Amino acid sequence: MFPIPWIKHPLLIAVASVALALMSAGFQPGKSAFGDNGAEHGHRVQGSAPASPEAREAANSIFAERCAVCHGDDGGGAGPGAANLNPKPQNFRSRKWQKSMSDQQIAMIIVNGGSSAGLSASMAANPDLEGQPDVVAALVERIRKFAK
Repeated sequence: MFPIPWIKHPLLIAVASVALALMSAGFQPGKSAFGDNGAEHGHRVQGSAPASPEAREAANSIFAERCAVCHGDDGGGAGPGAANLNPKPQNFRSRKWQKSMSDQQIAMIIVNGGSSAGLSASMAANPDLEGQPDVVAALVERIRKFAK
């Protein structure tokens, strides 16, 4: 048997494992589990109702604990964890960026991470939110409010 040098790198093993799991689950690159990735800009995550107070509360906690570290409390992309990141975290206050992204794209990135959309792998996945579309919709809603 011949040695496989990359097998010693835990990150590569993890990425390969996730890729295999997604492929075996029927994941297709470019297709979101949240509906169309396309141009339905400004619409709620497909299939979701307006966020409930409970979902908004959960989204606020998640944003404070997970997102604000890099994106900042104000969504400007300058949280304490952003200093050493390249590329820098997305500035959610940018109206240009807000217009360029559909709610479905934002939801997909929240759950599957930046690399799922060809963006920075520094944007971590939140697979625990996949079964909580109401909380994901509330996170998208919160992100949308930064542009106002």
